Amino acid sequence: MKRDINNRQDIEMLINSFYEVVKQDPVIGHFFSDVVKVNWEKHLPVMYDFWENILFYSGSYTGNPMAVHKHLHSLHPLTKENFDQWLRIFKSTARNLFEGDNTELIIQRAQSIAMVMELKIVRGER
Repeated sequence: MKRDINNRQDIEMLINSFYEVVKQDPVIGHFFSDVVKVNWEKHLPVMYDFWENILFYSGSYTGNPMAVHKHLHSLHPLTKENFDQWLRIFKSTARNLFEGDNTELIIQRAQSIAMVMELKIVRGER
């Protein structure tokens, strides 16, 4: 039986595993390697803070993910398929590593985030 996501170390394991898949993904990997050329040493700690705050309300994240993704969209248009693929990878990574209430909660929040970003960025809704 798998255990649930219980702390920052679990968040780090999830995010590291997620991005290892994303980097190789033919649908969205190019955003990280070609469009933005992500500095992983800087990006990963920000993502740990973001998801730790999303799940445990740590207060450790202070950025603006919508602004970041709108800028990304201006460099290379994002599509519904990009958001769908991101979510597929996130869900499968989370469920491959963990199970339990927090695992389902982080997946639910990821679904909400992807939906809102897609609506506001791709469809231009307010």
